Amino acid sequence: MIVSQTQPWWQAATIYQIYPRSFADSDGDGIGDLNGIADRLDYLVDLGIDAIWISPIYPSPMADFGYDVADYTGIDPRFGTLADFDALLAKAHAAGIRILLDFVPNHSSDRHPWFVESRSSRDNPKRDWYIWRDPAPDGGPPNNWISDFGGPAWTFDPATGQYYSRAFLPEQPDLNWRNPEVQAAMLAAMRFWFERGVDGFRIDVQWHMVKHADFPDNPPNPHFREGMGDMHRVLQLHSTDQPEVHAIGTAMRDQADEFGAVLVGEIYLPIPKLMIYYGTTEAPGVHLPFNFQLIEAKWDAAELAARIIEYEAALPEGGWPNWVLGNHDRPRIATRVGRRQARVAAMLLLTLRGTPTLYQGDELGLTDAQVPPDKVQDPRELRELGLGLGRDPVRTPLPWDAKGGFTTGDPWLPIDPAHLPLNVAAQAEDPVSMLTFYRRLLALRRATPELATGPIDDVRAEGDVLTYRRGPYRIALNLSDAPAVIAIEAGQVILSTHPAADPTRLRPAEGLILKVD
Repeated sequence: MIVSQTQPWWQAATIYQIYPRSFADSDGDGIGDLNGIADRLDYLVDLGIDAIWISPIYPSPMADFGYDVADYTGIDPRFGTLADFDALLAKAHAAGIRILLDFVPNHSSDRHPWFVESRSSRDNPKRDWYIWRDPAPDGGPPNNWISDFGGPAWTFDPATGQYYSRAFLPEQPDLNWRNPEVQAAMLAAMRFWFERGVDGFRIDVQWHMVKHADFPDNPPNPHFREGMGDMHRVLQLHSTDQPEVHAIGTAMRDQADEFGAVLVGEIYLPIPKLMIYYGTTEAPGVHLPFNFQLIEAKWDAAELAARIIEYEAALPEGGWPNWVLGNHDRPRIATRVGRRQARVAAMLLLTLRGTPTLYQGDELGLTDAQVPPDKVQDPRELRELGLGLGRDPVRTPLPWDAKGGFTTGDPWLPIDPAHLPLNVAAQAEDPVSMLTFYRRLLALRRATPELATGPIDDVRAEGDVLTYRRGPYRIALNLSDAPAVIAIEAGQVILSTHPAADPTRLRPAEGLILKVD
């Protein structure tokens, strides 16, 4: 059972993820920044979102583009200054938009002063702030753990003769969350931002934060096949999702609740394990363990219905659902299901019960960009070439006008020419554009409590049609490219993915919101 409370702000909110390098550049250096976000706040107000989650903006060598943090209480000069952040926060709050930051607790940069001290000698007071182990008898890594970016999850340090754990790049050493001093320091970093006025955090790879105390080998993955990515050779049984992580989640939650803030945990786990991250009455966890069901499912009415039903049934009492179609790590929804079905997906995301999160550019119908080989930046792609694991295609700059409009300089990643016709300026003036459709959906959601926080029931698949009720509203989504007759209650069309909708028939790739009683 989860701690009961009156409805908090984030339950009715829609969150919009900003990848700051690629949102808007104010100074012409080709990298998006805080002032660029501030300059474009009117766009977000017009879109109709309630909160923005900003991917990391802390000082960083950018080995993994901000997910290697060198200072948890600063702003990287590429993005601006603390004064710029304070100004953005004040402007966003004045516009009715809350701000969530990305917190990266599993690892720091290898240039963080803590790690510089830790690796300086075996007897340094900060040695135990990171995870150090002696070599195996043959001199190799301590166990068979594999980095999420391929290769061993250990890097040898010749100066001290030990390996350090790193779940990602060698430049991202894992913090030792079993050390109370680490916990205190990281909670103090969160408090720094809460006291500054931040409205919450998205917690990066939360399920990675604690490792098994004895460091046993991970078991081999019987389902591994070539092309899956090196990390899948083993099951991450001992290197992730350890029971001690939940007490840390509770400590974070206690602090967030003190400030009326929200915590969103990035957790890629099966539903039964995911639900544990909500916590209990005595020890509540994060408010929203990220639910990636829509990212991972086939675009099939029966499968989606089953996943929605399973997820809703698994929620603990008081646990609030959440949904997401994409993010800065995964292929865009318009690439996965096609541009026509992307409208249906938008209607699905914004009419399910729970807090939705949008990824920048999905509201424009952007597909994965084509990035020329000589322009690739993503270290994951560069470490495992040819497997299609690169994240650059979903991180290219937003097209603000027909010429790009993102920067007056050379963008850090090129804008795909195929994205230019989908630019914001053009779509804002087009009454049938994807952007206009998102704005209408979000306005309807905000004006209709039943669609934001009301119950969901009668979830079912009728052939290729996914349908469910939200109070007096019936949602019917045609997931195929063929027309479908819908045998549901007669009702009034409130919104359709297409103009001039028929409440008894669905055209190919059409979704309807009907008021049925």
